[in-house]
Amino acid sequence: MGQITVSVRLENTIDRGVFEQGFRDESSVRRTSVDAIVDTGAVTLVLPQNVVERLGLATRRTVVVTYADERKEERPVAGPLTIQIGDRFMTMDCVVGPPLSEALVGQVVLESLDLIADCTNQTLIPRMPDYPVLNVK
Repeated sequence: MGQITVSVRLENTIDRGVFEQGFRDESSVRRTSVDAIVDTGAVTLVLPQNVVERLGLATRRTVVVTYADERKEERPVAGPLTIQIGDRFMTMDCVVGPPLSEALVGQVVLESLDLIADCTNQTLIPRMPDYPVLNVK
C-alpha cells in the first residue's frame, strides 16, 4: 500500500478573527501550506514545531502521545488554527512535533472533513462531493 501525501493550508485562527473584526490587514494573517502524510493510525493533526512557530500558535496544554513503536512522550498542543484540505476546512488545535518532523493528518481531521483515504489511488476523496456529512447520533 502506498503512502498518501496531501497539501494542507494552515492559518492562525486568532489572526483571522482579528482581521475580520477590522483591527488588522488581511496580509497580517499568518498562514502557510505544507505537505502532510495522511496517517489513519493517528488521532489528530501533528505539525512540526517550526511550522507552529511560523504560524505564531500559542501552546495551550500538553498531552502524552504514543508512537507506532509504543514509545510514549509528552508533547505540547498548540492552536487554534484552521486547516484546509481542498475546499473543506475546520478549526482545531494540533500536537506539536519536533522541528522539521513530518506533518500528519489523523482521524479527527478525516472524520470532521468527511474525507476517506483511498490507498489504491493514494489520495483523499470526499464521501459526499458537495459537503461533509457528519454523524451526530
